[in-house]
Amino acid sequence: MNTLELYDRVCLKASRATTRTYSTSFSLGVRSLHRRFRDPVHAIYGFVRFADEIVDTFHAHDKRMLLDHFRAETERAIRDGISLNPILHSYQRVVNTYGVERELYDTFLQSMEMDLSDRSYDQHAYERYILGSAEVVGLMCLRVFCEGDDALYQRLRPSAMRLGAAFQKVNFLRDIKDDHQSLGRTYFPGIDVRNMTLAEKLSIEQDIQADFDTALEGIRQLPDGARFGVYVAYVYYTALFQKIKRLPTERILQERIRVRNRRKLALLTTSYLRHSFGML
Repeated sequence: MNTLELYDRVCLKASRATTRTYSTSFSLGVRSLHRRFRDPVHAIYGFVRFADEIVDTFHAHDKRMLLDHFRAETERAIRDGISLNPILHSYQRVVNTYGVERELYDTFLQSMEMDLSDRSYDQHAYERYILGSAEVVGLMCLRVFCEGDDALYQRLRPSAMRLGAAFQKVNFLRDIKDDHQSLGRTYFPGIDVRNMTLAEKLSIEQDIQADFDTALEGIRQLPDGARFGVYVAYVYYTALFQKIKRLPTERILQERIRVRNRRKLALLTTSYLRHSFGML
């Protein structure tokens, strides 16, 4: 093994550790992918997570400066094909290997920049934020899954975007208390979070369900090595979504709703059986 291959392995370990540490659910979904897809998706997650941490966590620091540096480091890593930031080194390998378009990671970083100043969103800004923070992340993963088959990528592109949108909107509902109280953000346009009505909650849920319905059609058409892992993530999020739907508005404004680990394992088993018997 040459030293560059060893360095690649070290960097990928950092991306894997990031996924496992920050998201048990996503980590289980990645492990359900074919081996050849796991490290590229870990690398994408690491990139997305680090950018998100800048705007959500580093309150004692100049977030705009940090994000500007992160953007510049990202561009340099992709251009040079190497970075001493292990997360960005793993990510540039994915971008350069699978042909991830600059438009995708630029749009993502623009959405992170929105979090530096925007505190509430009109419909246009909400859609722009969903596109950058979630839909393009789904497209990055889809580039990996399609392995250069551009016709397949173009065909599955709409459903991949809708899946990313559904995941993000569920996150918004799950995190609505912390986003509003800790970060001062209100993502859902035209809604006073402190006084959200049942009708407003139902309207949001109907929108999310439509995203999930379209996304499932795309999941069924994914390549074999990707289909089960993405389906597992879909099942986890729909379980969380169903739990949120059953709760009154007051409850989701008071606590962060979760799916217990025991329930996640049961969902994994059920998902495997459904996938194995072609019942997606």
